[in-house]
Parts: sequence; C-alpha cells; structure tokens
Amino acid sequence: MNLLPRVTVAAVAATGLALALAACNKPASTEAAKPAAEAKGNLPAGNVPGLSTEKAQDSYMVGMALGKQLLPMKDELDLDVMMKAVRGTLAGEKLLLTEQQAMQVGESFGQKMQAKEIAKMMAEAKKNADAGQAFLAQNAKKPGVQTTASGLQYQVISEGKGPKPKTTDTVKVNYKGSLLDGKVFDDSSQHGGAAEIPLQAVVPGWREGLMLMPVGSKYRLWIPGNIGYGDKVPPGAPIGPNATLVFDVELLDIVQPGAQAQPGK
Repeated sequence: MNLLPRVTVAAVAATGLALALAACNKPASTEAAKPAAEAKGNLPAGNVPGLSTEKAQDSYMVGMALGKQLLPMKDELDLDVMMKAVRGTLAGEKLLLTEQQAMQVGESFGQKMQAKEIAKMMAEAKKNADAGQAFLAQNAKKPGVQTTASGLQYQVISEGKGPKPKTTDTVKVNYKGSLLDGKVFDDSSQHGGAAEIPLQAVVPGWREGLMLMPVGSKYRLWIPGNIGYGDKVPPGAPIGPNATLVFDVELLDIVQPGAQAQPGK
C-alpha cells in the first residue's frame, strides 16, 4: 500500500487539475482531426439539466475530477475556505497566505496525511492478521489440510508423479489466487494461459508450496500474511496488508534453462 507523499498546496491543486484535463484527453486518432464544430456534436449539450453549454460541462468535469482527487482528504478540508482560495487565485486577488507560508502549511499537511495513512494501514494489517489466524486455526482441523513449520497450509487435490522443483527453478503453472472471502484477485487463465514463474521471484509461502509439489500435481495453498505479501502489497493490488491468500495451483512442468517459451502451453 502506498503512503501519501509529502505535498504542498500547490502540488495538490496541480495534480487535481492535471487529472481533470487528462480525463477529457483521448488518444490521438482520426477523431481528433475532425473540425471542432463536428466534434462538438458529440457533447451532451442540451441533454444535461443545469449544464446546457459546453463551458458549463467543461467546468463541471473539472470539478468532478478535483473532487475525486481530494476525496481521500475530504475530512481534513473546509470546502468553503478552499473555494475562497480558488476564487481569489483565479481573480488575481491578494491571498491570505504567501507562497512560503503555503509551502510550510503544505509540508505539515502532507506529514499529517501520511501519518493518517500509516495508522490506517496498521489497523487494517492487524485486522487481517487476526482474521487470518482465526481462519487457519479452524482450517487446520479439516480433513486433508496439512500445516508446515512456517504456517503454510496445503491440501493435495491430485498428486503428480514428476520431480519437485527447487528454489532456483522456473515453473510452468496454472493458478488462481483469491482472498478468504472468495474474491479472485489473479488468475493465469486471464493472462493467456499457463505462466512461467521463477520461484526466486515469488513470496516465500508460494515458493514453499510449489517445492512440495511433484510435476503434474494440483494443490490448494493457504498462505498467511507473514509468508505472503505482509505489508508490502504491490501498488494497486486488491490485497490488504497481512492478508491470508488462497491459491489453487497446477504444476505443469519445470522449465529447463534455455527452453523456448510457448505462450498458452
């Protein structure tokens, strides 16, 4: 999970405006070359109550983008005061803060938001760790579920007869990863089929589980947060810190060094 960086008021405003403008910029195409009068026909002017002109729609779009950008910090902002600063800036009025003062306030604000995000992450990490421990304690009692010294749990769905991979090997696998509530967050079938993955590049629990599997096997793995992603969750991933993960894995092969990869096989 990313922490909010230190920011200045100017940076917040600039970022929000940049997002607003980006929202209406489409990739270059033949559409972009059309005359402005023809392009205007694509706008919903006259069909949106309260936004009957192009300027009104543009203004509302910028406001929406700014609002979405500021949503995480809404509880820290006084909207009336913020709009007073916006109006004053656009009107060229003398502002209540100098640039230097605004930078100082922005530095303090960034630190406050960062501390708030850290506290939120720590609370979520504890909640996920506690939920994972409770689940694994019950799961360990189910028939066929085995627990290793690291806390990894696994169940043999079907046992292959091939060799087991070593930590330095690259494996070819079909897999599906989900959370304890059943929500799927990754699936090799959604990425073109079987994946070739170096075991040294994966989280410890996944690597341990694969090294237990003979080629041709299908296992279900339950990976506690401490041998999963912990609090180092990939940016943008729908996984909370310290989340316990469930993987259904089919080990198809151990990839030999220098072998040519064949997509989908």
